[in-house]
Amino acid sequence: MELQTERRDGILTFLIRGRLDGYGAGELSDAVQASLQDDDRSVVFDLAGLSYLSSAGIRILIAVKKQLKERNGILALAGIQEYPKNVLDMAGVTPIFSLYPGVEEAVSACRRPQDSLSVINELARTPVVRNGVAYTLEPVSAKRSSLRITGSLDQVLHARLTEQDIRSIPFSALHYSLGLGALGGSVADALPLLGEMITLHGSMVWLPTDGNATPDFFTPMKDTGEIYVYSGYNIALDGPFHEIVTVDAGDGGGIALSELYRSVFDFARERRRDFSGIVALAMWAVVDGVCSSRVKMSPIAASSPKNGLPINAEENLQEWFALDDEPKYRGDTMVSFGVGIDLAADLSAYGERLSALVEPGPAGAERVQLHDHGVIFRGVPWDAALDLGRQIERIVSEGEFVDMRHLKDSTRIRRAKLGVAYISGIDVDA
Repeated sequence: MELQTERRDGILTFLIRGRLDGYGAGELSDAVQASLQDDDRSVVFDLAGLSYLSSAGIRILIAVKKQLKERNGILALAGIQEYPKNVLDMAGVTPIFSLYPGVEEAVSACRRPQDSLSVINELARTPVVRNGVAYTLEPVSAKRSSLRITGSLDQVLHARLTEQDIRSIPFSALHYSLGLGALGGSVADALPLLGEMITLHGSMVWLPTDGNATPDFFTPMKDTGEIYVYSGYNIALDGPFHEIVTVDAGDGGGIALSELYRSVFDFARERRRDFSGIVALAMWAVVDGVCSSRVKMSPIAASSPKNGLPINAEENLQEWFALDDEPKYRGDTMVSFGVGIDLAADLSAYGERLSALVEPGPAGAERVQLHDHGVIFRGVPWDAALDLGRQIERIVSEGEFVDMRHLKDSTRIRRAKLGVAYISGIDVDA
């Protein structure tokens, strides 16, 4: 069997020639699972060159059809020839499939459900299009939101943490947060393993600095008060999200995380008089490539750089951080939490407490400073109509976990739903 994969007008299409027998069915199943991305809703099988079909092949067709039905999509069979069609008829399954004379008709049929959904969304809330990216903004709350910062950023950046600097935080206090943390039986157990961490709806995911570069996670059914998150530095959101923003960058390469934040800042300056330059952002997204970094050692006093410079100084980067600029996980699902600071804004309202959040040193060309951690999952169908909070909770508790990383600003987003909180205050517990 000959098998080719391509995308036509954004629709995943498989060109199948030859015999779809037992061996070919296995190849086709592997190809579909390798190519089907989390925002694919429908698939076309081009069968104009298919000469043979067996029961094994039919089972694969049915399995793919069921998988797509869960996404409210279809499996479109294009150009099926006489013998394979007779096999479907004799098996009694022809009525369950959508048959089209050619690929163009099949692709058009696959696009209709997506187009219809877009029309419904547009009728409810008119999107704003900027630089080819569509944004739909929905206000959800007017209550105050602030950031609660635990620990000292300066102690972390200079690797001066000791047991006395570690805070024991109950899971119930960390709905959305990120920072540097670990799990363990005691502070002494956690201290040498401190790494990047994120909490989402009470679940914690973290990267132990044990040299294995493998994330760990824990999702408690309830907070018994017997297990704590040990953290050297944590940024937590207190309060609600003020807006839900749906983002669609299409299939042309997505939008960089830094550009996404800059768009959020632009919308805030245009529409909110109370915007003070800082936002917290929770996201459910289909990514077009994750670029990341991770701290390789726990920033404890025993490991402090001998040159006296911060661990993120250029002279110390190679020793302290693993950087990955190769985009990964295209088409997979990510849930994340982060904080963005518009350094071009008037940040004076935060006073001296701003130093607990902003890293010292020159700002980048973007004039923004971002701190985001993301957790990668696979096989979560994208549906912009779903509730953001409930979907994040479901993904974290039920999704196929893949990875967790500190996100670089060059991470690219294809489609996303954002919870945006405009921060009006910073509370510090150093």
